Amino acid sequence: MPRPALPKEIRHLKDCATHGWPAAGGMDLPYPSLLIMDPSLLIMDFPPMSLFCAGAFVSPLEIEAAVLRALDEDLGRAGDMTSIATVPEQTRGRAVVVARQAGVASGLPLVAACFSRLSPQLDIAASARDGEPIAAGAKLMRIEGDARAILGAERTALNFLGHLSGIATATAEFVKRIAHTKARVVCTRKTTPGLRALEKYAVRCGGGHNHRFGLDDAMLIKDNHIAVAGGIAAVLERAKAAAGHLVKIEIEVDSLKQLDEVLKVGLADVVLIDNFDLDAMRRAVAMAAGRLVIEASGGITLDSAAAIAETGVDYLSSGALTHSVRNLDVGLDIEM
Repeated sequence: MPRPALPKEIRHLKDCATHGWPAAGGMDLPYPSLLIMDPSLLIMDFPPMSLFCAGAFVSPLEIEAAVLRALDEDLGRAGDMTSIATVPEQTRGRAVVVARQAGVASGLPLVAACFSRLSPQLDIAASARDGEPIAAGAKLMRIEGDARAILGAERTALNFLGHLSGIATATAEFVKRIAHTKARVVCTRKTTPGLRALEKYAVRCGGGHNHRFGLDDAMLIKDNHIAVAGGIAAVLERAKAAAGHLVKIEIEVDSLKQLDEVLKVGLADVVLIDNFDLDAMRRAVAMAAGRLVIEASGGITLDSAAAIAETGVDYLSSGALTHSVRNLDVGLDIEM
């Protein structure tokens, strides 16, 4: 049975009664949501799509899991003791999320989710979206409603926004440095445990691309795999025999000699040239002659990125995009 059309005015649980829709009362909903009494009409309004980067997406389930885990870590068993003790119940507050420095936004859907999780009735209005450049001093989001909820979610929301915006900002600078070449910058699996999907989303917000999300995405044969398997020919033959028709095979090499062997054996789709100098990279590109996708890796920095991209490689992979970036400075100002 098709879901009935919902009046556009209903965006929060509090709107249901006003417009004659029966919502479940007394429920602690995770986002600005409404829960219709009939289970077949369950409607969850996750963070608005207008907050997400136009060219990227992350599952609302990832957002929900990360937000609940982070809030639980911060609120603990007794909640925000300071706000409970010092802020009278029912006190209303207004706050604005501000960028203290320029950069690229990422994490605004998580900011909205953090505040809404503590009080679904909060009014939240964003003036930016993920993936957009933001100026120092820019007001990114306004929140109005329960003051205790605003104060209780403040640090968790800012942690997400600062961290992910830092990744997006660093990635955007990498992309800018190599924009005159065909190369793309990609992240790696060197991510914060539990936050990989969010951090890889932030890379996309900055204009970068993602390497595999996990060990089950594709085959990446590293030097230790080669050593255990008994050599390049043996490891590639075993990988090819096991790979499904949609599974790519990438192999890491640390010398032109190894690359030559990979080219003779065939079977690989991508070769990762690890810690090659610029001359060796150019020779590797010439040897491959378009037969393999070439990914350069190993200590790539903003200062070295352009020269590496100019050798003709297809991808630059950098773990630093997720494991070594500085947070973008963001804050929350109360406007009572």
